[in-house]
Amino acid sequence: MPSDLAKKKAAKKKEAAKSRSRTKKPDENGEGGGAEGQEDGAASNGVESLGKELDAFELEKTNARAVTGVLASHPNSTDVHVASLSLTFHGQELMSDTSLELNSGRRYGLIGLNGTGKSMLLSAIGHREIPIPEHIDIYHLTREMPPSEKTALQCVMEVDEQRIKLEKEAERLAAEDSECEKLMDLYERLEELDADKAQVRASRILHGLGFTPAMMQKKMKDFSGGWRMRVALSRALYLKPFMLLLDEPTNHLDLEACVWLEEELAQFKRILVLISHSQDFLNGVCTNIMHLHQRKLKYYTGNYDQYVKTRQELEEHQMKRFNWEQDQISHMKNYIARFGHGSAKLARQAQSKEKTLQKMVASGLTEKVVDDKTLSFYFPSCGKIPPPVIMVQNVNFRYSDDTPYIYKNLEFGIDLDSRVALVGPNGAGKSTLLKLLYGELRPSDGMIRKNSHVKIGRYHQHLTEQLELDLSPLEYMMKCYPAIKEKEEMRKIIGRYGLTGKQQVSPIRNLSDGQKCRVCFAWLAWQNPHLLFLDEPTNHLDIETIDALGDAINEYDGGMMLVSHDFRLISQVAQEIWVCENQTITKWNRDILAYKENLKSKIAKQMHDF
Repeated sequence: MPSDLAKKKAAKKKEAAKSRSRTKKPDENGEGGGAEGQEDGAASNGVESLGKELDAFELEKTNARAVTGVLASHPNSTDVHVASLSLTFHGQELMSDTSLELNSGRRYGLIGLNGTGKSMLLSAIGHREIPIPEHIDIYHLTREMPPSEKTALQCVMEVDEQRIKLEKEAERLAAEDSECEKLMDLYERLEELDADKAQVRASRILHGLGFTPAMMQKKMKDFSGGWRMRVALSRALYLKPFMLLLDEPTNHLDLEACVWLEEELAQFKRILVLISHSQDFLNGVCTNIMHLHQRKLKYYTGNYDQYVKTRQELEEHQMKRFNWEQDQISHMKNYIARFGHGSAKLARQAQSKEKTLQKMVASGLTEKVVDDKTLSFYFPSCGKIPPPVIMVQNVNFRYSDDTPYIYKNLEFGIDLDSRVALVGPNGAGKSTLLKLLYGELRPSDGMIRKNSHVKIGRYHQHLTEQLELDLSPLEYMMKCYPAIKEKEEMRKIIGRYGLTGKQQVSPIRNLSDGQKCRVCFAWLAWQNPHLLFLDEPTNHLDIETIDALGDAINEYDGGMMLVSHDFRLISQVAQEIWVCENQTITKWNRDILAYKENLKSKIAKQMHDF
């Protein structure tokens, strides 16, 4: 029971909340309330939609989804337990009679193979298609902030709509149960949204995600989609909802911002559900792992490394039990077959064994461990080209005469044995360098010489946009590579990249983001390039696919340049780390984990000085 002091404090906060509600400030247009919450806040249906209506694609997905489940926790509890949860999409069963268990104060990493339904589950939670009490406000980050005249700082700080909802919910709970644990949390939330602290908190978050003071005052219409996504993420962190749903939040971030976000999310004290392909990021943030496997949610305590260890131990024990049961069953069946019609004594023993066998079956036998499907990516042999394959000589580059130089006096060479990871802050020119080497951009000064026979395969974040969504992966690849006449031969090729069975003949629009990326990798590999330029190749891929990609790169006999925020992939495949910063490129002489520690120290100093 709370002390008298706690009760008085709660009563005082309740009165303050009522007072704020009565003296609500007008918005920019002089009208009370503002519409920002409907546009880009935790909307009344619980989803962060960043628009007045769902786009056509999101609406189509919602209509094609069927969800059932029963709330098993107390309606006013801060924990959410849903029993008998099932989810289907276009008639395909993604989850069947499983349990969703989300406890306050825990940070869950949701993992599973591409296409198993991870993002679908987050979307169903965000849209409240799963029974979640109204007092649990949900913020599902789904897209970037829309272009507008508002500044980045304004977009993060606008909380009138959220404040009103929290005040109403606090009044409702106070009337029902003034000692409710959730009520105290609501009062704490209202204090966090206090206008006196707003600008300092919002500025700190934006700074952590890479915004300078000048950028914070820049209008949303002047930002690219990636930076507007950072504003949306900043807003999510600023609002501190009771349930925060993040699907691959690092996809638009550089390594420095990833390190800051990892530290920030590790302090989140409510309910966080996170989908991430980065083992390193999951290790730094998560207190629990939810594994979506065989249409069930399985729960593990600890971070990703602990999950791997625990799962291995459990599966070893399960297989021992399974093998023992199968041996017992085989022995009893043989005995029954041999002696079931023998002497009276042997027949009685056979009947006893038959009853024992029936009891074993009735009580439920141990299932055989079903491993995750393993796949092996493949980049065909590219043959030999004598060095130098690419020579960069005295190169300067800027986008126009009135913009600053991104690079000055670059001098280096790339050969078929080069394995380089490009790191550095956003805007330093990592993707720009790949475009220069590929030939999409021309140097402002200097020269880039390429071997006349070199073929470059470039993977980038927008490659999926070239896919023809109404075609199936099989049809698309047959169209791109008409020299391959036999469908069965093309099926085998696509299968190497983890697309099998119905996935090969379903329209590409029905595939998950990760499966679309696999189509792109199949298309890229079959160009048979001498050099791979990979710009954020891990976005939307599951952990197993990233490992397969790492193995394929290591077996590939051509050169590779990689831009990635995935520390683990860099550690797997890069032999050199080049830092792009301050208009030049410098070689980092230690490993990528030492670079991460260096970033942590740098960020801690920046945040202290900010």
